[in-house]
Amino acid sequence: MGHWLERNIVEPGKLPLLLALTAFVLTFVVTRVVTRMIRAGKGPFGNVETGGLHIHHVVPGVVLTVFGGFGAVASSRHGFGAAAFAVVFGIGAGLVLDEFALILHLHDVYWSEAGRKSVEVVVITAALVGLMLAGFSPFGVDDMTEGELQSRGTVIATVAVNFLLSLMALSKGKIRIALFGVIVPFVALIGAVRLARPDSCWARRFYRHRPRALSRAGLRARRHDRRWSGPLRAFQDWIGGRPDPQPARLPEHQEPASPPPPRRPRPP
Repeated sequence: MGHWLERNIVEPGKLPLLLALTAFVLTFVVTRVVTRMIRAGKGPFGNVETGGLHIHHVVPGVVLTVFGGFGAVASSRHGFGAAAFAVVFGIGAGLVLDEFALILHLHDVYWSEAGRKSVEVVVITAALVGLMLAGFSPFGVDDMTEGELQSRGTVIATVAVNFLLSLMALSKGKIRIALFGVIVPFVALIGAVRLARPDSCWARRFYRHRPRALSRAGLRARRHDRRWSGPLRAFQDWIGGRPDPQPARLPEHQEPASPPPPRRPRPP
Protein backbone atom coordinates (compact mmCIF):
# COMPACT_ATOMS: atom_id res chain seq x y z
CA MET A 1 0.00 0.00 0.00
CA GLY A 2 2.84 2.38 0.89
CA HIS A 3 4.62 1.64 -2.40
CA TRP A 4 1.41 2.27 -4.38
CA LEU A 5 0.81 5.55 -2.55
CA GLU A 6 4.37 6.71 -3.18
CA ARG A 7 4.33 5.76 -6.86
CA ASN A 8 0.83 6.92 -7.84
CA ILE A 9 0.12 9.81 -5.44
CA VAL A 10 3.28 11.30 -3.96
CA GLU A 11 5.65 11.16 -6.95
CA PRO A 12 3.15 12.65 -9.49
CA GLY A 13 2.40 15.45 -7.01
CA LYS A 14 -1.19 14.37 -6.30
CA LEU A 15 -0.87 14.33 -2.51
CA PRO A 16 -2.39 17.83 -2.09
CA LEU A 17 -5.34 16.76 -4.26
CA LEU A 18 -5.87 13.63 -2.13
CA LEU A 19 -5.68 15.66 1.09
CA ALA A 20 -8.10 18.27 -0.28
CA LEU A 21 -10.59 15.60 -1.35
CA THR A 22 -10.36 13.83 2.02
CA ALA A 23 -10.83 17.09 3.92
CA PHE A 24 -13.72 18.02 1.63
CA VAL A 25 -15.62 14.75 2.19
CA LEU A 26 -14.94 14.61 5.94
CA THR A 27 -16.02 18.23 6.38
CA PHE A 28 -19.28 17.61 4.57
CA VAL A 29 -20.00 14.47 6.62
CA VAL A 30 -19.21 16.17 9.95
CA THR A 31 -21.23 19.26 8.98
CA ARG A 32 -24.27 17.18 8.06
CA VAL A 33 -24.03 15.21 11.32
CA VAL A 34 -23.84 18.43 13.35
CA THR A 35 -26.71 20.13 11.49
CA ARG A 36 -28.92 17.06 11.84
CA MET A 37 -28.23 16.98 15.58
CA ILE A 38 -29.11 20.68 15.82
CA ARG A 39 -32.29 19.99 13.86
CA ALA A 40 -33.22 17.17 16.24
CA GLY A 41 -32.31 19.21 19.32
CA LYS A 42 -29.64 16.76 20.46
CA GLY A 43 -26.09 17.30 21.65
CA PRO A 44 -24.28 20.46 22.70
CA PHE A 45 -24.40 22.08 19.26
CA GLY A 46 -26.45 25.09 18.25
CA ASN A 47 -26.76 27.78 15.59
CA VAL A 48 -24.16 30.54 15.60
CA GLU A 49 -25.80 33.93 16.00
CA THR A 50 -24.49 37.39 16.71
CA GLY A 51 -26.69 40.41 17.21
CA GLY A 52 -29.74 38.44 16.07
CA LEU A 53 -28.02 37.50 12.80
CA HIS A 54 -27.66 33.79 11.98
CA ILE A 55 -24.14 33.07 10.68
CA HIS A 56 -24.29 30.26 8.14
CA HIS A 57 -21.29 27.99 7.83
CA VAL A 58 -20.85 29.12 4.24
CA VAL A 59 -19.30 32.31 5.67
CA PRO A 60 -16.24 30.68 7.29
CA GLY A 61 -16.20 28.33 4.31
CA VAL A 62 -15.65 31.22 1.90
CA VAL A 63 -12.84 32.59 4.09
CA LEU A 64 -11.10 29.21 4.28
CA THR A 65 -11.54 28.58 0.54
CA VAL A 66 -9.99 31.93 -0.37
CA PHE A 67 -7.13 31.49 2.09
CA GLY A 68 -6.42 27.90 1.06
CA GLY A 69 -6.79 28.60 -2.66
CA PHE A 70 -4.38 31.52 -2.74
CA GLY A 71 -1.97 29.65 -0.48
CA ALA A 72 -2.06 26.59 -2.77
CA VAL A 73 -1.38 28.75 -5.82
CA ALA A 74 1.57 30.40 -4.11
CA SER A 75 3.12 27.10 -3.00
CA SER A 76 4.51 24.16 -4.97
CA ARG A 77 2.90 20.73 -5.29
CA HIS A 78 5.35 19.24 -2.80
CA GLY A 79 6.11 20.07 0.81
CA PHE A 80 4.23 20.77 4.00
CA GLY A 81 2.84 24.12 2.80
CA ALA A 82 1.07 22.60 -0.19
CA ALA A 83 -0.44 19.86 1.99
CA ALA A 84 -1.61 22.32 4.65
CA PHE A 85 -3.20 24.73 2.18
CA ALA A 86 -4.88 21.80 0.40
CA VAL A 87 -6.50 20.70 3.67
CA VAL A 88 -7.66 24.26 4.38
CA PHE A 89 -9.10 24.56 0.87
CA GLY A 90 -10.89 21.20 1.18
CA ILE A 91 -12.48 22.21 4.49
CA GLY A 92 -13.63 25.53 3.07
CA ALA A 93 -15.02 23.94 -0.10
CA GLY A 94 -16.94 21.40 1.98
CA LEU A 95 -18.56 24.16 4.06
CA VAL A 96 -19.40 26.24 0.99
CA LEU A 97 -20.89 23.48 -1.17
CA ASP A 98 -22.89 22.12 1.78
CA GLU A 99 -24.90 25.34 1.44
CA PHE A 100 -24.82 25.53 -2.33
CA ALA A 101 -28.63 25.72 -2.43
CA LEU A 102 -28.56 28.78 -0.18
CA ILE A 103 -26.17 30.52 -2.57
CA LEU A 104 -28.28 29.49 -5.57
CA HIS A 105 -31.63 30.63 -4.15
CA LEU A 106 -30.31 33.43 -1.89
CA HIS A 107 -32.61 32.05 0.82
CA ASP A 108 -32.23 29.59 3.67
CA VAL A 109 -33.54 26.45 1.95
CA TYR A 110 -31.23 24.04 3.81
CA TRP A 111 -33.99 21.71 5.01
CA SER A 112 -36.41 22.30 2.14
CA GLU A 113 -36.86 20.37 -1.09
CA ALA A 114 -34.60 22.84 -2.87
CA GLY A 115 -31.83 22.02 -0.40
CA ARG A 116 -31.26 18.68 -2.13
CA LYS A 117 -29.17 20.55 -4.69
CA SER A 118 -26.40 20.92 -2.10
CA VAL A 119 -26.11 17.16 -1.62
CA GLU A 120 -26.15 16.54 -5.36
CA VAL A 121 -23.42 19.12 -6.02
CA VAL A 122 -21.22 17.70 -3.24
CA VAL A 123 -21.55 14.13 -4.56
CA ILE A 124 -20.78 15.19 -8.14
CA THR A 125 -17.79 17.27 -7.03
CA ALA A 126 -16.34 14.43 -4.97
CA ALA A 127 -16.82 12.00 -7.87
CA LEU A 128 -15.14 14.31 -10.40
CA VAL A 129 -12.17 15.01 -8.11
CA GLY A 130 -11.91 11.27 -7.42
CA LEU A 131 -11.73 10.57 -11.16
CA MET A 132 -8.98 13.15 -11.58
CA LEU A 133 -7.12 11.60 -8.66
CA ALA A 134 -7.44 8.16 -10.26
CA GLY A 135 -5.70 9.40 -13.40
CA PHE A 136 -8.46 10.79 -15.62
CA SER A 137 -7.75 14.25 -16.99
CA PRO A 138 -10.01 16.79 -18.70
CA PHE A 139 -10.67 15.77 -22.33
CA GLY A 140 -8.40 12.73 -21.91
CA VAL A 141 -5.27 14.46 -23.19
CA ASP A 142 -3.00 12.60 -20.76
CA ASP A 143 -4.31 9.25 -21.97
CA MET A 144 -2.65 9.62 -25.38
CA THR A 145 0.67 8.04 -26.25
CA GLU A 146 3.92 9.96 -26.61
CA GLY A 147 3.69 9.85 -30.38
CA GLU A 148 0.20 11.28 -30.35
CA LEU A 149 1.23 14.06 -28.00
CA GLN A 150 3.80 15.16 -30.57
CA SER A 151 1.04 15.79 -33.04
CA ARG A 152 -0.68 19.03 -32.14
CA GLY A 153 -3.48 18.28 -34.54
CA THR A 154 -4.41 15.11 -32.66
CA VAL A 155 -4.43 16.94 -29.34
CA ILE A 156 -6.56 19.79 -30.68
CA ALA A 157 -8.98 17.37 -32.34
CA THR A 158 -9.36 15.32 -29.16
CA VAL A 159 -10.03 18.41 -27.05
CA ALA A 160 -12.44 19.86 -29.62
CA VAL A 161 -14.47 16.65 -30.00
CA ASN A 162 -14.80 16.11 -26.25
CA PHE A 163 -15.71 19.75 -25.70
CA LEU A 164 -18.32 19.63 -28.44
CA LEU A 165 -19.88 16.43 -27.06
CA SER A 166 -19.96 17.87 -23.53
CA LEU A 167 -21.50 21.08 -24.81
CA MET A 168 -24.20 19.17 -26.72
CA ALA A 169 -25.01 17.03 -23.68
CA LEU A 170 -25.23 20.15 -21.52
CA SER A 171 -27.54 21.91 -23.99
CA LYS A 172 -29.78 18.84 -24.00
CA GLY A 173 -30.20 19.06 -20.23
CA LYS A 174 -27.81 16.15 -19.43
CA ILE A 175 -25.81 18.07 -16.83
CA ARG A 176 -24.26 15.12 -15.01
CA ILE A 177 -23.19 13.36 -18.20
CA ALA A 178 -21.73 16.61 -19.54
CA LEU A 179 -19.64 17.11 -16.40
CA PHE A 180 -18.32 13.56 -16.38
CA GLY A 181 -17.69 13.82 -20.12
CA VAL A 182 -15.15 16.55 -19.49
CA ILE A 183 -13.12 14.20 -17.29
CA VAL A 184 -13.71 10.82 -18.99
CA PRO A 185 -13.30 10.86 -22.79
CA PHE A 186 -16.42 10.32 -24.91
CA VAL A 187 -18.78 9.75 -21.96
CA ALA A 188 -20.69 12.84 -23.10
CA LEU A 189 -21.43 11.00 -26.37
CA ILE A 190 -24.25 9.20 -24.53
CA GLY A 191 -25.97 12.48 -23.73
CA ALA A 192 -25.18 14.01 -27.11
CA VAL A 193 -26.92 11.34 -29.20
CA ARG A 194 -29.99 10.86 -27.00
CA LEU A 195 -33.16 12.91 -27.04
CA ALA A 196 -32.98 16.22 -25.18
CA ARG A 197 -35.06 16.93 -22.10
CA PRO A 198 -38.19 18.91 -23.01
CA ASP A 199 -37.20 21.87 -20.83
CA SER A 200 -33.67 22.16 -22.26
CA CYS A 201 -32.43 24.88 -24.58
CA TRP A 202 -31.82 22.24 -27.29
CA ALA A 203 -35.50 21.24 -27.22
CA ARG A 204 -36.65 24.86 -27.32
CA ARG A 205 -34.43 25.51 -30.32
CA PHE A 206 -34.73 22.34 -32.41
CA TYR A 207 -37.99 20.69 -31.24
CA ARG A 208 -40.09 23.83 -31.61
CA HIS A 209 -41.52 22.72 -34.95
CA ARG A 210 -41.21 18.97 -34.28
CA PRO A 211 -44.16 18.02 -32.03
CA ARG A 212 -43.43 14.29 -32.28
CA ALA A 213 -39.85 14.72 -31.10
CA LEU A 214 -41.00 17.01 -28.28
CA SER A 215 -43.64 14.47 -27.23
CA ARG A 216 -41.10 11.62 -27.25
CA ALA A 217 -38.68 13.74 -25.26
CA GLY A 218 -41.32 14.48 -22.63
CA LEU A 219 -42.33 10.83 -22.39
CA ARG A 220 -38.73 9.67 -22.03
CA ALA A 221 -38.01 12.34 -19.40
CA ARG A 222 -41.04 11.29 -17.34
CA ARG A 223 -40.01 7.63 -17.52
CA HIS A 224 -36.45 8.48 -16.54
CA ASP A 225 -37.53 10.65 -13.61
CA ARG A 226 -40.04 8.05 -12.42
CA ARG A 227 -37.39 5.33 -12.57
CA TRP A 228 -34.54 7.18 -10.88
CA SER A 229 -36.16 9.87 -8.73
CA GLY A 230 -37.07 7.41 -5.95
CA PRO A 231 -33.59 5.86 -5.47
CA LEU A 232 -31.92 9.25 -5.97
CA ARG A 233 -34.11 10.92 -3.35
CA ALA A 234 -33.55 8.06 -0.91
CA PHE A 235 -29.78 8.36 -1.42
CA GLN A 236 -29.89 12.13 -0.88
CA ASP A 237 -32.04 11.71 2.26
CA TRP A 238 -29.61 9.13 3.63
CA ILE A 239 -26.67 11.48 3.14
CA GLY A 240 -28.12 14.88 3.89
CA GLY A 241 -31.32 14.25 5.83
CA ARG A 242 -34.95 14.30 4.74
CA PRO A 243 -36.34 17.75 3.91
CA ASP A 244 -39.16 19.23 5.94
CA PRO A 245 -42.55 18.92 4.20
CA GLN A 246 -43.33 22.46 5.34
CA PRO A 247 -40.13 24.43 5.95
CA ALA A 248 -40.24 26.83 8.84
CA ARG A 249 -38.89 29.70 6.76
CA LEU A 250 -39.93 30.24 3.15
CA PRO A 251 -38.71 32.84 0.68
CA GLU A 252 -40.59 36.09 1.03
CA HIS A 253 -41.29 36.39 -2.69
CA GLN A 254 -43.13 33.04 -2.62
CA GLU A 255 -45.22 33.74 0.45
CA PRO A 256 -46.20 37.42 0.35
CA ALA A 257 -47.89 38.70 3.45
CA SER A 258 -51.59 39.27 2.87
CA PRO A 259 -52.80 42.80 3.69
CA PRO A 260 -55.19 43.19 6.64
CA PRO A 261 -58.91 43.33 5.75
CA PRO A 262 -60.32 46.86 5.40
CA ARG A 263 -62.23 48.20 8.38
CA ARG A 264 -65.90 48.93 7.95
CA PRO A 265 -66.98 52.42 8.94
CA ARG A 266 -69.04 52.55 12.05
CA PRO A 267 -72.64 53.75 11.65
CA PRO A 268 -73.33 57.20 13.11
